[in-house]
Amino acid sequence: MKLIIPDDYSQASEWAAYIRNCIIQFNPGPDKYFTLGLPTGSTPLDHPESYCSFTWNNFFKHVDIHPENTHILDGNAADLKVEYDGFEEKITAAGRIELFVGHLGPDGHITFNERGSSLVSRTHVKTLAMDTILANARFFDGDLTKVPTMALMVGMGTIMDAREMMILIMGAHKAFALYKAIEEEVSHMWTMSAFQQHPHRVCMMRMPP
Repeated sequence: MKLIIPDDYSQASEWAAYIRNCIIQFNPGPDKYFTLGLPTGSTPLDHPESYCSFTWNNFFKHVDIHPENTHILDGNAADLKVEYDGFEEKITAAGRIELFVGHLGPDGHITFNERGSSLVSRTHVKTLAMDTILANARFFDGDLTKVPTMALMVGMGTIMDAREMMILIMGAHKAFALYKAIEEEVSHMWTMSAFQQHPHRVCMMRMPP
């Protein structure tokens, strides 16, 4: 496990080039997919603060990617089990996630794999913790009644199957979670601690406050 502490935010941002280099070295083609895992769940897709909207506005529309090559869980699907089972099937068909890029929550969670989540779970529906609901309220004008209480999420088992991971950690308020994740025992109460058991390189980056 490698921990990199950059001097400032702009230096940390340069690590985005690492993702680009991974893709170039992989040399993807029509029958060879580079699967990039991103830390998204799924709030209603027609909401301007949904993870679907956020991902499109902040990433997909700025890169050279065909829309048919993007796969985001649909929280509005008529059958959620069919939706998340199909998502897993797409990952399997592509081979695996080559690089998973995620972030650490203050309570040590990854994506929506919150405290107490299974460390071997696959994509599924998850009830969100109140801390997460409160944190997300800022995206909904502070109105808790508008904040989704459940989400489709990629499980820890799926994430752990990725060949490589890069975890972005921003701010001193996440220092304790980072400590629990890398210096103490593996625990489902600090889901990121599972990365201690990853068979390949795990690159973790802590950004300055």
